[in-house]
Order: sequence, then structure tokens, then C-alpha cells
Amino acid sequence: MVALRLIPCLDVAEGRVVKGVNFLGLRDAGDPVELACRYSKAGADELVFLDIAASHEGRATLIELVRRTAAAVTIPFTVGGGIASLDGITDLLRAGADKVSLNSSAVANSSLITQGANRFGSQCIVVAIDARKRSGGDLGWDVYIKGGRQNTGLNAVEWARKVYECGAGEILLTSMDGDGTLAGYDLELTRAIAERVPIPVIASGGAGCINHIEEAFTQGKASAALLASLLHDGVLTVNGIKNDLLNRGLSIRPIEIYE
Repeated sequence: MVALRLIPCLDVAEGRVVKGVNFLGLRDAGDPVELACRYSKAGADELVFLDIAASHEGRATLIELVRRTAAAVTIPFTVGGGIASLDGITDLLRAGADKVSLNSSAVANSSLITQGANRFGSQCIVVAIDARKRSGGDLGWDVYIKGGRQNTGLNAVEWARKVYECGAGEILLTSMDGDGTLAGYDLELTRAIAERVPIPVIASGGAGCINHIEEAFTQGKASAALLASLLHDGVLTVNGIKNDLLNRGLSIRPIEIYE
């Protein structure tokens, strides 16, 4: 059985880690290199670094910050934000990223997913899907781009299937409704996509306690759980979460593996 993963997320704007609620009201959460190093040493399974303003501002991800962050960690490291070309993917991998995360650019040009997978392997290509539940009943979820600012009208579940068919090796799925609320992951959304694609799905948006993380794995069928506020604010630790989930019988890598 493949071990379930815990992945701290560093949302970065203007060189600082930030956190908000429903993609709004951003507040400072610390230095990205310092936090990356802390989580790496604490036994996190991977890290995600997202330059959340890059696509909206029409610029590339901050390569030098990526290089410094990658040098500080010893675990797999995914970078996203403002990646619009195969050259952009190449630059980030050369800067030290293990994977890249595509979002707005994948919607604009799904062939970029295929190009990246063909050149570097599917395992290097993550597609981030920011989804919000449609109003008016059980109508599914819309895909948003540009840092949650633009509704594409795409059905999130069908888009997930397409990105898999294009060659993506993993999906980073964020519930915009749950983001930063600490009210729990959107289990219905996570499960719907996890059951539609045979690649790993990372649940993101809403973790407020260990029960929520367990539910993402057991009810949401996620392969990994993304964590931000809970860790940045010191509510929980990687070690504490892992020990608790291990005691509940989940397939989690024990912290000792990093010692």
C-alpha cells in the first residue's frame, strides 16, 4: 500500500508566505525559506510552493526564491504559479523543483500538460484545480483560474479527467469554499474527482483538525492532504498529526524515517 502523504503548502506573495480565507483577506504567515526548512526537518512528506499572484500579475514564478527554498529542503518540492510554457517548466526544474504545478496555463493550453509530461515524465506534472460549488442545487463545481479570480465555467470533475488524459501525474485539488475556513475539506468534491481519475489527488482547503485530515483520506479517497493554517499558526505539528493518524491505523510514513 502506498503511504498517504502530509504536504505543507507555502502560498507566497511579495516574497512572504500568506494565508487567507476563501482566497481573500491574506495575512502574513512567515518567511518561505524558513518555513520550508522547518517543515522539511519536521518530517513532512513533501512541500508545495505556490506563487499565488504570478498568473494574475502576468509574470513568471520567482526563480531565485524557488532556488533558495529548494536548497533548504531534503524532501520532494512542487512549485506553481505563472508557468506558461515548456521553458518555464524547465527553468523551475533546473532551479531545484521536483515537480511543477500548472493551473491557469493548463486551462488556456492543455497541450502544455502533454508537452511537460512527454519531456519530463508525468510524475513531474501536477495540475492544480481550484474549484467552487455551483449555486442552485447539486450542479457540481466550477474551475477557477487567475488565483481564484476568474470562473472558467469548466466542470471540475470533467476537467480532472481531461488533465489526466493529457498526461498529468497528480491533481492538487483546492476547495475554494473551504479554503482557510478550518471547517473541513470538501469531501464530496474530493471523492468525486478521486473516483474519476487513477492518479493521486491531493486534498486542499479547509483542514481544521486531525479528524478532517483522516476524513480526507478515508471518505474523500485522497492520496495526500495539503496543510497550511494549521501548521503555520502552530495549532498542530507534522509529528503530532502523523502519530495520531498512525494510531488510527492509517498508512502514514512514521516520523522516524527522517531521523
